[in-house]
Amino acid sequence: MRVILLFALLPAAVALAAPETYVVDSNHTFPSFEVSHAGGFTTTRGMFLKTTGKVVIDRAAKSGSIEIVVDTASLTTGHARRDDIVRESFRTAEFPQMIYRAERLQFNGDTLSGADGELTLLGVTKPVALMVTSFKCRPHPVNKKDQCGADGSALIRRSDFGLKSTGGTGDEVKILFQIETYKE
Repeated sequence: MRVILLFALLPAAVALAAPETYVVDSNHTFPSFEVSHAGGFTTTRGMFLKTTGKVVIDRAAKSGSIEIVVDTASLTTGHARRDDIVRESFRTAEFPQMIYRAERLQFNGDTLSGADGELTLLGVTKPVALMVTSFKCRPHPVNKKDQCGADGSALIRRSDFGLKSTGGTGDEVKILFQIETYKE
């Protein structure tokens, strides 16, 4: 009887450990950046208004993947003329997307804490490590759908991707992200 009961419970245990797929909520996901301006005199901040993607996570196996696609033309810094200059340096007509893909996720206990992946920008792909500073999953308080959210950051060098300097812009760029996803 015990053996039969164990086999009966096995499918439920496997189902709990299965990978879960979450789709980016584009209405609540806006990657942003910070870069020094005018030789370090100030910091320019901007964000991208259109982002899509998905996250697959298996918390039991501590594994998963990330694919985030950013529409580079959706950039805004709050200053129209500067936006045009920065979009030109992103060569948005030729490279309309910036893509981050990661197959190696890092966990601190059961909590996602980072990812090792690759960023493709201006047709150049380079390794980029993300640090996740906050990660939570729960049913949404209003619509009750399962969701996950995260905050984090990464550092890149513009020159590694061939991104031109405009107006004394610094080479080191801090990428910040907040992402909300819904279970598929």
